[in-house]
Amino acid sequence: MLFNSIDFLVFFPVVTGIYFFIPKRIRYIWILAASYYFYMSWNPKHVILLIFSTMVTYLSSLVMVGCEKAAQDRRRETLKKLSMAIGIGSNLLLLIFFKYAGFLIDSLNQILSKCGISIIEYQMDFLLPVGISFYTFQALGYMIDVYRGEIPVEKNIFRYALFVSFFPQLVAGPIERSKNLLSQIQTMKKIEVWNFDRIREGFLLMGWGLFQKLVIADRISLYVNQVYHSYAEYGFAEIGMASILFAFQIYCDFSGYTDIARGAAQVMGITLTGNFRQPYLADSVKEFWRRWHISLTSWFTDYLYIPLGGSKKGKLKQYRNIFLVFSVSGLWHGASWSFLAWGGVNAIYQILEDLYKSWKERHSVPKKKYSWFLHFGKIIFTFLAVDFAWIFFAAGNLKTAFQIIAQMFSQISTVGILGVDFRKIDWILLLAGAVLLMTVDILHEKKISVFGLVNKQKLYIRWTLYLGLIWGTILFGIYGIQYDAGQFIYFQF
Repeated sequence: MLFNSIDFLVFFPVVTGIYFFIPKRIRYIWILAASYYFYMSWNPKHVILLIFSTMVTYLSSLVMVGCEKAAQDRRRETLKKLSMAIGIGSNLLLLIFFKYAGFLIDSLNQILSKCGISIIEYQMDFLLPVGISFYTFQALGYMIDVYRGEIPVEKNIFRYALFVSFFPQLVAGPIERSKNLLSQIQTMKKIEVWNFDRIREGFLLMGWGLFQKLVIADRISLYVNQVYHSYAEYGFAEIGMASILFAFQIYCDFSGYTDIARGAAQVMGITLTGNFRQPYLADSVKEFWRRWHISLTSWFTDYLYIPLGGSKKGKLKQYRNIFLVFSVSGLWHGASWSFLAWGGVNAIYQILEDLYKSWKERHSVPKKKYSWFLHFGKIIFTFLAVDFAWIFFAAGNLKTAFQIIAQMFSQISTVGILGVDFRKIDWILLLAGAVLLMTVDILHEKKISVFGLVNKQKLYIRWTLYLGLIWGTILFGIYGIQYDAGQFIYFQF
């Protein structure tokens, strides 16, 4: 059930309407049932995997806490570690089997074929369970926090199951921590549901998310898909423009999903973690990753980078850790060498930035006075570096990525940017949408809340803006008989 579908347009009002009127003590049960229905709308069989991940981490956490309360001895500590290992191992095996088995066998076959060894035959025709990378990481984060003693264990299986499966963020995040989402679920009966300002802002956030997805991201996809699918017919100008547009496509697509998820949760009185903070206004790749997919970046930082030693064991180990984390992050996004390369490129960027910083410190290079022009130049340079890495992300496989890059730098242009089959009205709407998007981001960068500005306006101005957003999305969004409801890019992960 896509957020940009008629099904969700019916599902969400029904779920929230009942949520507002049912007794407070059973609200979480109702949302749990709705979340499982939401997930089963893709493939009912895959709900078994969701239940498995939930039950394993729930039981493992209970065993760990039980070991802590018992007399302290080696056997209890061993059982605690074993329970932790079972919880992590079973979830990772689940993820590996459904997401990476085909990739691993294909890679092994390529190696074996070069050695003259017969190829391994296999047949794996099942679909990747939607959201499996997100809910397994969310469940693992909870279990690790319990192991570390950072949070109390949740004994109510239904509350915990809702934490793992909460439908607004179930299939594409943000990856929530128990300290935020689970604590709100535990106190759901205390939520003031009839809060007009909160509900209004929640729907406004959902509307902004749909605008980003339907008007900007899905419109860009018409250009990007055409050029990338037939890259051999184009040159630097067309492929370069497609690559720049893809950066905005994936931003609006993923940020749009996150805003819809956050808005839907806010309508119900739940606050989800912000996943983006004006990433394309970052002036370094390191800063970009503090602003992009924040919930995943912080997850890898807390549960992988720091346990590996972080930056505390010398530069070489720090760079090793950076490369390992971004390589794993690349594979998390997709079972392909191109995703691994994308992660590796971003790791190299960060290592080079740190080496340059260290070089300046060793040579006592004086810091330049703040210059708006210099700052803007660093933002552009960072964007271009990140944008180049996106080619590996968008290509689908490593061979295609290198072919796209080679084609881009081997020919200046063929038909020209405007020669691609993309209507003038689409260029106008795309430019208008991009200007609006960057205006919102710049205002947020300056700590100015756009919603706050809107709410300060007179009633007729506010409702003019509300209706303008709604009608703008309806009139200029990409949908209809000739288009399928565009799946969000991060649903494939």
